[in-house]
Amino acid sequence: MTASRPYVLGGVLALFALLAAVILADVLATVFFAITVAYLLVPLRRRLEARGASRWVASLVATVVAALGVGVVLAPLVVIVFLRLSDILELAALLPDVVTVEFLGMVETVTLDDVVAVGLDLLQSVGRAAATAAPVVLIKLTLFGFLVFALLLSGDAVGRTLLALVPADYREAATSLDTRARETLFAIYVLQAATAVGTFAIALVAFWALGYDYVVTLATVAAVLQFIPIVGPSFLLAAMAVYHVAVGDLVAAALVVAVGGFAVAWLPDILIRPRLAKETADLPGSLYFVGFVGGLLSLGPVGIIAGPLVVALLAESVDLLGAELRVDDGEVGETADGDGTGDDAAEPHSP
Repeated sequence: MTASRPYVLGGVLALFALLAAVILADVLATVFFAITVAYLLVPLRRRLEARGASRWVASLVATVVAALGVGVVLAPLVVIVFLRLSDILELAALLPDVVTVEFLGMVETVTLDDVVAVGLDLLQSVGRAAATAAPVVLIKLTLFGFLVFALLLSGDAVGRTLLALVPADYREAATSLDTRARETLFAIYVLQAATAVGTFAIALVAFWALGYDYVVTLATVAAVLQFIPIVGPSFLLAAMAVYHVAVGDLVAAALVVAVGGFAVAWLPDILIRPRLAKETADLPGSLYFVGFVGGLLSLGPVGIIAGPLVVALLAESVDLLGAELRVDDGEVGETADGDGTGDDAAEPHSP
C-alpha cells in the first residue's frame, strides 16, 4: 500500500460526505442533531458494555434514554393542557363580546364573533399545515432514532477510521479537538436544561410579583418554551398581553410585556448561559453568546448547537497553535524548535 493511498481514500470520503450533505439537505439538521446526541451517549453505552451488556443492547438502551429525555421536555405541556383546560375555557369566557381600541384618534371595534372567526380560520390553516407536516415530522423523528442507534452501534469504528487518517504528528491535536467537541456538546445541552430551570425559577417570582394565579403553571410553560429557539417564552408573554388588551386591562398588558419580557424572556439567556458556559465548557461567556446568537440567526434551530460548537473548536485551535508556538502572556518569539532566535541565527562577531 502506497503512503498516499489512505489520504486519497480520505479525500473520496470527504467528497461523498459533501455530496450526501447536498442531496440530504432537507434532513441535514436531523442528521446533525442525531450525531451530536449519539456523540454524547457514547460514554453511557461504554459504561453499559462494561457492566456486561452487549453492544446492541447498550446502544438500544442509550437510544431509549435519549427518547425519554425528549419526552421529559415535552410532557409538562401535555399535562398542563390536560389539567388546566377547564381554567383556560373559563378565562376565554371572560372575554368581552366587543372590544374597542382607540389610538391616535382612530377607533377600531372588534367583536368576539370576528375574533372567533379569525381564530377558527387560523386553527384550520394550522391544522392543515400540521396534517401535511405530520408524516414528514414522523419520518424525521424515526430517522433521528435510527441514526442515533446506528451511530452508537458503530460510532467507535467511525471515530477510529477518521483518526487514522490524521498524520501521526497531529493526532494529539485531533484528540484535543475531539475532547473539546464532546465537552462543548455536553455543556450546550446542559446549558439548555439549566436555562429552562432558571427560567422556571425567575418566572415564578415574576408572575407572582405581577399578581397572577397559577404561577407554577405559567412558569412551567415558560420553561418548556425555552427549548424552542427564537420563539421561547416570548410567545406566552405575547398571548398574555393580547388577553389583557382584549379585556381592557392595558396596564397589565404593558407590565407583562415590560417586566415579563425582561425577567422571563431576556434575563435567563443573559444571566445563565454565559456564566455556565465558562464553568461547563471552559468557554468565555462572550464567545458562547456570540456562537449561540450568531448560529441561531444564521442557521436557525440547528445553530444553537452548531454555533457554540464551532466557536469552541476555534478557541481550542487557537490554544493548540499557541502551545505549538510557545506563546505565553502575549510574548511571541519562541517556536517549537528553539528559543525564538532560529537555528540559523547569526552568532555575535568577536571584536
